[in-house]
Formats: sequence, structure tokens, C-alpha cells
Amino acid sequence: MEHQPGFSELEYAGKRKQTRREKFLASMEEVVPWDELLAVLKPFYPAGKRGRPPIGLERMLRLYFLQQWYALADEALEDAVYDSQAMRAFLGINLSSDPVPDATTLLKFRHLLEQKDLCATIFETINAHLEERGMLMREGTLVDATIINAPSSTKNKDKSRDPEMHQTKKGNEWYFGMKAHIGTDRDSGMVHTVISTAANVSDISQTVGLLHGSETQVHADAGYVGVEKREEIQAEDPTGRIDWQIAKRRAPIKKMEEGAEKDRILAVEKAKASVRAFVEHPFHLLKNIFRHRKTRYRGLEKNHHQLQVLFGLGNLVLASRRTA
Repeated sequence: MEHQPGFSELEYAGKRKQTRREKFLASMEEVVPWDELLAVLKPFYPAGKRGRPPIGLERMLRLYFLQQWYALADEALEDAVYDSQAMRAFLGINLSSDPVPDATTLLKFRHLLEQKDLCATIFETINAHLEERGMLMREGTLVDATIINAPSSTKNKDKSRDPEMHQTKKGNEWYFGMKAHIGTDRDSGMVHTVISTAANVSDISQTVGLLHGSETQVHADAGYVGVEKREEIQAEDPTGRIDWQIAKRRAPIKKMEEGAEKDRILAVEKAKASVRAFVEHPFHLLKNIFRHRKTRYRGLEKNHHQLQVLFGLGNLVLASRRTA
């Protein structure tokens, strides 16, 4: 996005230290497939033949990505753009000549993405781009799920909690919210499938939806024990092409007598765990880097749309680390 730099930008460019935000945005500038994304979104973006011309699609997409990367509300993002020269440079905004998109404009753009199911299009376009470059192999799949908390307060307009969220118990703790189920590439840890459910839905019940159909091996933790015997899995894999690498439950292993057999099983389980560790990378990006630890919207559908974009952007972060 070409523009004439202002005095503040020239002064900022003369500083010696490059901030972490600048480094991150520079890496995203390189790895995001801008041309492909703009091509698939352009047919749905208003042409602006009447009234005030709309803000350019690329600038709105960049603004939307900033919101996801930094977990900012609409109004907070608008303020951040005014405060941050790094963000303005990423957006191609010069305050002396360019308007900063306001919170309402971003809200309308997000609603457009949701209504036209374009969040799924963004996710698929990013993955197709990565697959073309050999970063998404699709030979083996890791499956797992994580709980995302939802506000449990009833101090809202409806005087009730979100009816599409649910409570569940994990260990000795109770949680209220939703689950993000993901299928990730065994070799890269990049997410190829996302399913969103209420938190009380079992992990194993969503397994078949997390398979892309070409994998020859599937890895999962002990919560998926017996998955290969389920009716929907046998229908999906009638020839038994998939090698199911499921972790054993800990209790039976602990009860075994010390000896060569127990040592052998522990060694096998350790090897399985080293492969499964890749599935934790997308969850780390989601919750610790993008700070998405709690649902932002009411209802599963809107939150699912956001998760698709977040995991797609997470794949790009993983790609940038591989090429660094």
C-alpha cells in the first residue's frame, strides 16, 4: 500500500531500535497471501457506487487482522491505530491525509465476513497457499480440543448466560464455555480443520469431522481411546488405512510390575507424546500469543467464525517461524 510518508513517520523511521510489534508485523507482511485473499473477498465487498466511497478492502482486511492478533475490541483498536505508528505503517495510513477507520466501520466489515461465511474462505485460502508451498503435508493428523471460557455472569440485557455455551468438568475444575476441536498436520503442527461445540461435547465424538480423508496416521491423547471402533469412523475408514496412534491411559501402566515390558510401553508412549506435542502449538498461539482465552461474542457461530481466522493466522505465524 503506497503512500507519501509524513514528518512523524520520517522521524519514527530514524529511531534505532525496532520494536517487537514492528518485527511481528513485518514478518506477517511477508507471509500473509494478500493477493489471494483480496481476490476471493473482492466479489463480496461493496463497490461504493453511491454516496461516500468505502475504505479500501485491503486496508479493512489489515485492520481486521490487527484486531485478531492483538485481541482488541473495535473501539480499542481504533484508539491503538492513533497511538501506534507501527500499526499505521502496517495499514498504510498517514494521519495528515488518511482517515482512520472507526469502530463502526470495522463492526460492519466483521459482520460482512460472518454473513457471507468469508471467515471459512480466509482459513481455506491461507491453507491452500501454505499447501502450495509444501508447508501443509496432509499425510498424518493430530487431533485435540481445548476449552475456551465464556462469561458466566448474568449481568446483561437478557439476564442470562449464553444458552449455546455449557459447563463441563475437567479434572477437579468446572468450566463454562465452548470447545475448539482441531485437526492439525502431523509434520508442521498447522491446523487444517476446526470444529466448535459447547464445552460438554466429548472430544472423541468430533473425531471423524477432523479428518481430511487422506491421512494414513492419526495421533491423539488418551481421551480418544477406542475411537477406531466407533461406527462413524469405521464408515469413514472401511479398509483400515489409518494407523491410530492413541495414548494409553496412565492408570493401567502405573499398576504394571516394574520390568522390561513396562519400560518398553513407557518408551513407546514417550515417542507418541513427542509427536502429539505439535498439536499444542496452535493452542499456545491462540491463548498466549493472540490472548484468546475467553469468547468475545454470544453464540457458537460467531465465535466459530473468529476461531477459523485465528487458527488461519496462527498457521501463518508457524510458517514464518519455519522460514526465518
